[in-house]
Amino acid sequence: MMLRYLCLIVAFISLPSMAANGEMPREQQLAVKYIKALTDHDYPALVDFYNRESVFNDRTAGKKYTGKRHILSFLKRAHQGVLEYGFNIEHMFNSGSLVVMIGSYHYKGPGEQFGKPGKIIDLAIPGVTTVKLDMDTHRVKEHEDLMDYQTMADQLAIQ
Repeated sequence: MMLRYLCLIVAFISLPSMAANGEMPREQQLAVKYIKALTDHDYPALVDFYNRESVFNDRTAGKKYTGKRHILSFLKRAHQGVLEYGFNIEHMFNSGSLVVMIGSYHYKGPGEQFGKPGKIIDLAIPGVTTVKLDMDTHRVKEHEDLMDYQTMADQLAIQ
C-alpha cells in the first residue's frame, strides 16, 4: 500500500516536469493546468477556462451545470471550508482535444456536507475525469466526472 502511494506521488510530481520538457501533448498540459486551478480553488484562473457554453457534469451524482457563472457558483459552494483537495492522476491519455484522467480525488474538510457535523472528513475517491477542450481558445467545453461514490460511502461509514 505504501509503495502505491509512493508511486502516485512520484507520478504526480513528474507531471509538471514532463510538461515543461514538451513530452506531454499540449491537450494534456492544458488539462493538467485546468485540474490544478480547480483543485487549488483558483477562481481567477478558472474564469478563463469557462464560457457560457461550458458544461460541468458530475454524471454519477446526477448534477450538471452550464455556463461560467453557474459552474463557478457551484464550485465555490462545494469548496467552502475545504482544507485539502487534490486529484492524483494515475493515468492520462487523450484523443484529440478529449483528455481522460484516471485517478483519485482527495478531500479533507468539514463533515457537514456529508451528514457528519462537527467532524473533519478525509476521503480518497477513485474516479475518471474527462475534459473536452477548445484548443483554440484554451477553454473547457465539457468537464465530466465519474466517481466511485460507493467507496466514498464506505469511507464515510467508518469516520
